[in-house]
Amino acid sequence: MYIAITGSKNNKDVYIYRSFRKENGKASSCIYKKLGKYNALLEQFDGNEDKLMTWAKEQATKETELYKQHTGKISVEFSKAAAIPMNERRSFNVGYLFLQKLCTQLRLDKVCRTIKSRHKFKYDLNAILTDLVYARILSPASKLASYEYCQSLLEPPKYSLQDVYRSLSVIAGESDFIQSELYKNSNFIHPRNNRILYYDCTNYYFEIEEEDDFRRYGKSKENRPNPIVTMGLFMDADGIPLAFDIFPGNQNEQTTLKPLESKILQDFNCSEFIYCSDSGLGSSSNRRFNSLGNRAYIITHSLKKMKKEDREIALNPTQFRRIGSDQFIDIRKLDESDEEVYNTIYYKEVPVITGDMDETLVVTYSPKYKAYQRKIRALQIERAKRIITAPGRKRKGKNQNDPMRFVKKTSVTTDGEIAEKQVYDLDEEQIQKEELYDGFYAVITNLEGDISEIIRINRQRWEIEENFRIMKTEFEARPIYVRREDRIKAHFMTCYISLLLYRLLEKELGNIYTADQILKTLRSMQMTLLNTASGYIPSYTRTELTDALHKTFDFRTDYEFITKTDMRTLIKDTKQLKSKLK
Repeated sequence: MYIAITGSKNNKDVYIYRSFRKENGKASSCIYKKLGKYNALLEQFDGNEDKLMTWAKEQATKETELYKQHTGKISVEFSKAAAIPMNERRSFNVGYLFLQKLCTQLRLDKVCRTIKSRHKFKYDLNAILTDLVYARILSPASKLASYEYCQSLLEPPKYSLQDVYRSLSVIAGESDFIQSELYKNSNFIHPRNNRILYYDCTNYYFEIEEEDDFRRYGKSKENRPNPIVTMGLFMDADGIPLAFDIFPGNQNEQTTLKPLESKILQDFNCSEFIYCSDSGLGSSSNRRFNSLGNRAYIITHSLKKMKKEDREIALNPTQFRRIGSDQFIDIRKLDESDEEVYNTIYYKEVPVITGDMDETLVVTYSPKYKAYQRKIRALQIERAKRIITAPGRKRKGKNQNDPMRFVKKTSVTTDGEIAEKQVYDLDEEQIQKEELYDGFYAVITNLEGDISEIIRINRQRWEIEENFRIMKTEFEARPIYVRREDRIKAHFMTCYISLLLYRLLEKELGNIYTADQILKTLRSMQMTLLNTASGYIPSYTRTELTDALHKTFDFRTDYEFITKTDMRTLIKDTKQLKSKLK
């Protein structure tokens, strides 16, 4: 292999070329690997072209040796009469190696060494914590099942199950430190966009009947009659988790914001940002807190809960405008059958004074959103009709989208006497009330200026809901198999790190693959050990995604055969920080 520099004067690239012979015997060459832009590389060598070329030739030599290793022929002998050794594992997961590379780039080993210096334990905290994270992503289960699953990794645990349980107390106690360090170190992988911070809460139920000081009865988002704990989560503008905390299940969500945000202000060096949340976390106290310093806020606002006179102003169909236009529009006169009108968002600004705060209520109207709401309601009304005609008891649920809200019960006659039987019918009045809000949406903010930017920022809140969904479904953060408060917090710490790793992996892959695609691929990447004297062969399907993983992390596990020596070298490389230039 040799080095070649190609391109125009100000746009040169440095390549490694490989020479070969075609089938007709003629000599030829092809690009084997791109080392980078000539000017960028030259700058890193202080403008010294000789040093650059020396380094480039060293890379070509190394790649030549690696190429020869991987293109050699291997012969492996098997016996038809010999049985495989008792209890010897032959199948191993290698998908975790990509996660291990990310953990290395996050300097998680250094974080764990710092924690160990403050405690007296002897076990390998980094090995335990990373294994818990790998198991949470690749095969989510209890701590016992996770420990057993990690036996299937290329590097089985050298610690005991008891060490795992002991470490949970340390992980919980060092949660704030771990989060702040991971945030700082994650910038090495993907520069964090902390200009906008999103916050939301969810809760997790426990399959128990008696509550304790931490697992308390509260308002479950899934309407479960079980004790719960609440998770508050901050996310940055790129959808990457930034910080979290766990609170007792009976604590008001409004009160969870300030403690966690105060930690961010103190430990994360984030002091200038726009806080964005839903109306449930946008109390006047929280808004005032986020109007201090160089912070601002954008919070969804319930039109239904506004005072009557304020709501009438907000829903008044006049004085709406298209984004980028100063001309007032009466939305009653819109031709919503026109495709352009149908896909346009109209808005109005309503000044609001809350105590000593000057705020702006931004009310938007979307014909497309209106059509969506009416479609959903029509389906719910159909379900309500079926409930009315069906025999049996009719009970209204707690969910705000329960179709029973459109069913009214009549227990008395028109003369005011008690009826012999209860009569159920559609509640037309309730349907008309809901129709008043079709197409409308509102946010309250202390920002001034670009309305389109305010709308765009608020729209992105869906990503924090997706983060919760990934934790609850793909990572199976529930059910929770530990009972002590510190171990519960440690459990969610591993779930949080798993989510952080997944989001960073998603970014590294260019945001073109779904969670289902990425996780299924990582979980399927198995290697088969032929025998203890030889090496491994891949027993998974090579796809565009596996190619993208190998290209992104600069190592390959899809060669037809990998010797045990080469596999040890590969594993070692995933644990070492490497600069782009050596």
